[in-house]
Amino acid sequence: MPLTHIASGKVREIYEIDADRLLFVATDRVSAYDVVMTEPIPDKGRVLTQLSAYFFGLLDVPTHMMTMSLDGVDVDLDRTWLAGRAMVVRRAEMLPIECVVRGYLYGSAWREYLAGGGPTTEHLPDGLLQGSRLPEPIFTPATKAESGHDENLTEAAARSMVGDARYEQLRSTSMSVYQRAAAHVEQRGLIIADTKFEFGLIDGELTLCDEALTPDSSRYWPADSYAPGSVMPSFDKQYLRDWLDSTGWDHTPPPPTLTDDVVANTRSRYIDAYERITGRDLVMSPTDEPDPNHPLENNP
Repeated sequence: MPLTHIASGKVREIYEIDADRLLFVATDRVSAYDVVMTEPIPDKGRVLTQLSAYFFGLLDVPTHMMTMSLDGVDVDLDRTWLAGRAMVVRRAEMLPIECVVRGYLYGSAWREYLAGGGPTTEHLPDGLLQGSRLPEPIFTPATKAESGHDENLTEAAARSMVGDARYEQLRSTSMSVYQRAAAHVEQRGLIIADTKFEFGLIDGELTLCDEALTPDSSRYWPADSYAPGSVMPSFDKQYLRDWLDSTGWDHTPPPPTLTDDVVANTRSRYIDAYERITGRDLVMSPTDEPDPNHPLENNP
């Protein structure tokens, strides 16, 4: 029998293979400010899957990934379209917080800092600029919102959700993974300003799940353009957010229609990030162009 579809996220579709395994499929949907855009970004799902697989193999931490091969998996979807965007993973008991690590002051943390501080920035020194490198990376867990925006948690709130021992394990593991990945991409001329991880338990072992260090979950900057106090060029969806803000959109559905240039420029940033980090070409479908009208792309 074809696989059972069990969940849809903003980007991913999840199918049950059996009691222990799931199939994760990354579509080309893109979200910003927790709203899914109408237009997909061609090959974005391939970048997310293949870059996650790359880091899962690089990092010295248990992960949920088993294989990208679909041999023996009976899925009722076009395998040409699935190429490079599907991953067989172990089923995990997911933990209820997102583990955010910040090496630089940017985005929501910068806005919070400007406003006088909060859970993320209350311990930071005065006088930092937008994009300042922090004295040490900081662990700033957040909620996993079922709807609306994730919210930063105080340390006390995060500890109450997972317990003291698990909090310390999540903090130390997240910091270690971030630092190792940041050192790796630094050799490729990139900076990871911040990133977020999701962890679960498999047979009682803390396991890195979902995606890892992709342009969706991380903020990537070119090191040769780094300049604190300014807006940073990026290899992630910050470009898309900036364009959306330039339209005056209020971050509620429906979103503006993405122009062809915005779609193409967003795509090129994702692929450029993948190729710079891995030194590899992206595994593509045998077809000349991905199908932006595939039913999953427009049905989050």
